[in-house]
Amino acid sequence: MQDLSVQDKERAILIGLVTQYQTVEQLEEYLDELAFLAQTAGAEVIERFYQKLTTPEKRTYIGKGKLEEVQRYVEEKDIDLVLIDDEISPAQLRNIEEAVKVKVLDRSMLILDIFASRAQTMQAKTQVELAQTQYLLPRLRGMWTHLDRIKGGIGMRGAGEKEIETDRRVAQQRISLLKQKLKDIDKQSHTQRKNRGEFIRVALVGYTNVGKSTLMNVLSKSEVFAENKLFATLDTTVRKVVFERTPFLLSDTVGFIRKLPHHLVESFKSTLDEVREADVLLHVVDVSHPAFEDHIATVNATLEDIGARDKPTIMVFNKMDLYEERMFDPYLKEEIKKDIVDELKQTWMQRSNENAVFISAIEKRNIEELRDRILLMVAEAYKVRYPYKTEFY
Repeated sequence: MQDLSVQDKERAILIGLVTQYQTVEQLEEYLDELAFLAQTAGAEVIERFYQKLTTPEKRTYIGKGKLEEVQRYVEEKDIDLVLIDDEISPAQLRNIEEAVKVKVLDRSMLILDIFASRAQTMQAKTQVELAQTQYLLPRLRGMWTHLDRIKGGIGMRGAGEKEIETDRRVAQQRISLLKQKLKDIDKQSHTQRKNRGEFIRVALVGYTNVGKSTLMNVLSKSEVFAENKLFATLDTTVRKVVFERTPFLLSDTVGFIRKLPHHLVESFKSTLDEVREADVLLHVVDVSHPAFEDHIATVNATLEDIGARDKPTIMVFNKMDLYEERMFDPYLKEEIKKDIVDELKQTWMQRSNENAVFISAIEKRNIEELRDRILLMVAEAYKVRYPYKTEFY
């Protein structure tokens, strides 16, 4: 995706709710993530709004008074885009857009838009278009009348742009066609995976932007696209790697995220077959992120959803350099620094049954220990699969 100059960027505001199920602290973190999503899509976030409500307002998500406040701000500050930190109903979308007179996207549509801009292969493009069309189907009634005045930009890429003249019947036909297309592509992918069946497979999994692609480059000594943006990797990349004459296949997969649109998860299940069919998982964690434990829980829930939760797994705590930068005061004594790191390691070694490694992929720190652990688990997997074979090259 092309970088936009500040002048070309859409000016956006964020809106979220503090509810009985979501605290102020949680919302602030979700809005930080939404701001990162907006930045990834090419927008500049100008302001954030939030309101405390027991549940979202049925007609407009936020209350009438707050909506009027947003409306005034949008007009005064020349805002182009309003981003909602939840998936809202078609009625809520129409009502908010009628009030603010600019484009409104919820979190799901923003994520779908980023996926549309990132998709490179036919499979990924088809998966994204299917997810977008399924998402837009219940929203067709009011969308085309109010989108005709909007001149492209975020939320208008991929299917959203091509389907703007369509009706419900054509969209349903398109969904059927895309599903069939995906089945055909998946058959080809399954055949390719079957042909690689003699090798043990290791899959990198984790929250988006935790450094999986950087680690892939370090372990496989290859150049896989890596960038400090959400969903930099969308298409699965597979590389053959050899550690001490023991070969295996290493795959990098799309990152997970909280509140991932349901249609997107469904559409990308075929891509996640690389995870489902892997022999070993490397669960990569950005340990420097304040909410890394929540990220672990999100990834584990997604793995559970696709039937891959119980696979042999190495927890790879990445970005230790940034963790130390965030946690350590410049004047902190070395022994105290060591105690903090030791406590972190002990906690997660216990939680992961001694299967955790603490690294910095960017600094190539502790990579040898990780290689040794991977080699151990790969060799064990080969012994299980080929009990009478002594060498695997």
